[in-house]
Amino acid sequence: MFISYRCTSAFALLLSLCLSAKGQVKSLPLKDLLSAVSHYSPSLQTDSVAITIREAQEVATKAGRLPSLRLNYQVDAGTNNNLPGGYFANGIVPGNSRVRVEGNASAALGDLGIAGFDWEVYNFGKFDAEKKAAHADVEVERARFARSKYEMQAYTISNYLQLLRLQNLLNIQSLNIDRNKEIRQSIQSLARSGIIAGVDTSIAEAELSKSRLNYLELTSQFRQVQLSLSAISGLRPDEIQPDTSFAAQLAQYYTDGQLQELDTLAHPAINFYRSAYNNSLVREELIRKTYNPKVSVQAALWARGSSISAADEFRDLSKGLGFERGNYLVGVGVTYNIFDAKRKRLQLNTQKANTNYVAKELEEQTSLLSLSIEQANAALQIAQERLQEIPHQLEAAQAAYRQKLSLYKNGLTNIVDLNAALSILYRAETDFTNANYSYCKALLQKAVNENQVDALLNALK
Repeated sequence: MFISYRCTSAFALLLSLCLSAKGQVKSLPLKDLLSAVSHYSPSLQTDSVAITIREAQEVATKAGRLPSLRLNYQVDAGTNNNLPGGYFANGIVPGNSRVRVEGNASAALGDLGIAGFDWEVYNFGKFDAEKKAAHADVEVERARFARSKYEMQAYTISNYLQLLRLQNLLNIQSLNIDRNKEIRQSIQSLARSGIIAGVDTSIAEAELSKSRLNYLELTSQFRQVQLSLSAISGLRPDEIQPDTSFAAQLAQYYTDGQLQELDTLAHPAINFYRSAYNNSLVREELIRKTYNPKVSVQAALWARGSSISAADEFRDLSKGLGFERGNYLVGVGVTYNIFDAKRKRLQLNTQKANTNYVAKELEEQTSLLSLSIEQANAALQIAQERLQEIPHQLEAAQAAYRQKLSLYKNGLTNIVDLNAALSILYRAETDFTNANYSYCKALLQKAVNENQVDALLNALK
């Protein structure tokens, strides 16, 4: 996009207007402010921790391949009195395998040591699906962080630009106060010499007071924006002073034709929804793999001791301590629940519905981004035309004010006409500042929508 020489010179005119109104203070470059925000912003810190959590969960997922080895040792005292017949233990009926013809309430003591090994060696892709799902969760969080950071950049730049606008308006208001003081001084001199009526002094005082009140209101607005930026950057409010050359640098960037190609595919907002969509697809695959058969290697080694002898004699309880017999068992098992097909289908349908929802969100965001780009281009065109035309208004208003002031000092016009000329000049200067703000805002909005913020910031000093 080409920016005319008149438009660029308008920024130089505004810069000189502001610098002539107020001495320069130490300014904070936008890049330094953004750096402070990226390191301090509470919301970005929260999103950063969320990434750490997801990364830890991804590492923990790898432990799913590890086997389990359970060790157990127990000493038990009780009766050994049982009858044949099957039952479901449900975890509450102790084991007692001896069958007796007659009841026996004698106590017996025994101990048992068990080492049980269980390793799910293959599950037809479930391990890989879990790993991919965990990694997809990490990618979603990273994309969420990138989107939050990009939005925070846009918010910071917008407020920085607003701060610059208010600073310019303060400078203009300061000039207006100085002009009102000059008018009041001229009126006092003319009134003392009897050239004009003393009532003009009251009118001048009223206009001067109004200018001071406007300055206080603008100061309050300026302070509020400083506080907002301080809350996300950790800097003191008085440290956040806008760089008056920022607008000129921004215009020069576009004048020099340093624009990058439109890159909406990699836009952080689009990337987030794309990662969410990919995550949902990975979750579908995980559901399919979860209900696959599982192949396990199992092994057990155990030893027992009992106060009941092999001849079924109830010995002294002390004989029940110490292992007398040992056994082992090794096997390979395949587990598959044939009724899981229904559960898998229902869960998969739910996940597919979520995938469809996220896909619609992706389409919506893509359409909204395209619309925002078109709107930014339209706003930029209008703002550029306004900025090219408005210097005529400012030059004419300045000339009219100088003429009216000269006529008034010579008693050739009245205070009403002079104040009217002063109001026209003030409005022209304010319009010029607002036009400059609208133009810069349109440029920045274009950069945000077209994913060119980083390229723009790298080009700025």
